Amino acid sequence: MVSRLVLGCGSVGRTLVSELADRPGRVLVCCADEHRIETLRSDRVTARLADPTDPETLAAVDRSIDIVVVADDDPATNRAAVELAREHHPDTFVLAYAGEEPAVETRLQIESIADRLVDREATVAADLVERIGEASMRPRRLRRVLRSIDGPLAVVTHDNPDPDAIASALALCKVARTVGREAEICYFGEITHQENRALINVLDVELRELEPGDIDDYGGVALVDHSRPGVNDQLAEDTPVDVLIDHHPPRAPVEARFVDLRSDVGATSTLLVEYLRQLGIEIDETVATALLYGIRVDTDDFRREASTVDFDAAAYLLPFTDESVLERIATPSMSAETLETMARAITNREVRGSVLVSHIEELHERDALAQSADQLLDIEGVRTTLVYGIIDGTVYCSGRTRGATLDIGETLRDAFDRIGSGGGHADMAGAQIPLGLLGENEEAELSEIVHDLIVERFFTAIESRPDARSVGPFADDEDGDADDEESSRD
Repeated sequence: MVSRLVLGCGSVGRTLVSELADRPGRVLVCCADEHRIETLRSDRVTARLADPTDPETLAAVDRSIDIVVVADDDPATNRAAVELAREHHPDTFVLAYAGEEPAVETRLQIESIADRLVDREATVAADLVERIGEASMRPRRLRRVLRSIDGPLAVVTHDNPDPDAIASALALCKVARTVGREAEICYFGEITHQENRALINVLDVELRELEPGDIDDYGGVALVDHSRPGVNDQLAEDTPVDVLIDHHPPRAPVEARFVDLRSDVGATSTLLVEYLRQLGIEIDETVATALLYGIRVDTDDFRREASTVDFDAAAYLLPFTDESVLERIATPSMSAETLETMARAITNREVRGSVLVSHIEELHERDALAQSADQLLDIEGVRTTLVYGIIDGTVYCSGRTRGATLDIGETLRDAFDRIGSGGGHADMAGAQIPLGLLGENEEAELSEIVHDLIVERFFTAIESRPDARSVGPFADDEDGDADDEESSRD
């Protein structure tokens, strides 16, 4: 919950407090005007009769403060209150009103200390309310949490990280180092997709592949591009999380000391660009190139779930990037093994209506699932794909949809959350299902059991969706009749 401290409450401050009282969060007003305090209390605003320039006033505040607003009518009072606020809350956003007819010197002194200064009474209330919202507060809260961590920070991506996860982790490490905290990009699994390997190799990004117990080497944990320990990573489910930044909407509640979950942007990299910009951190070519590539990949070159914020972030990054480096990352060679894996997915396909399901035996690279799901989507008449395979006792699924109203992320959640985990974007998602006791069966029998389980739950989830007639065995053809079922699974 956002906590705001208002020091001084003149005419402008009174208007501001009235606006804030109707907004989420807490407001505490400290003012030396007894009549104003009584008026605020009658309006059910928490207010204390106290001198806003007295150090004991701030020392008596027994709550964490996210933002300080200095809003007395007297310029000299505001100058002293700003100095006091900065001394007691060095990392908190401080917004100050210059006061009525401030001297030039006083105004400059206030401006040099506060994060934001406003001095036109006609627009001050609206400006103040706009500037003390969540967006202006997040970067300083993040920095405060990072500074409080005792020891190095593990920035953990999801398993087999993609460019958005790698770039976001790289940028968060940069933010952490600006407050004196060592940070390291960490991951479980393997990085096998050729574009992901190219990103790491061309930009010379250092990552640590974690083994069980390695997380104990760190003083804090941050999650990027996913939001729950133990889900799409191999951390223990009860691992304490200090920082969490993601753009995927979670189905279950998430916990961390600092949480930034915004599903209205196309990439986690976009959120990290915002932090770098607002904190005034210089962006070097490596970080800029990684972030821009992360945004491009997760938005499919701005064709998938891209927002104006993604475009703005990309435009900001472009002058710092090297186009030739981006080209080298985006066009790596594909291994013969990957091509063979994709060929097996084509051979094993099973099509019902406009939905294709396939499996890959002897799966060695999880990234091959996503590549196969993408490629199979190009088959004529196919609008939704799901490809799965088994690695180390876990079934991994990758789903895609295009030109249909089906939300593949929600569909995979519905299908597999009770027996594993699933989710993602409306047109691109994944799932993981631990085999458990099923793994004790003979290999041939296990393959058949897993196939029946995946197919049944997936199509049941599709049928239960409100838009089921746009896909699957319910899809209408151009004549309005249901498509005939085609099965080409070997």
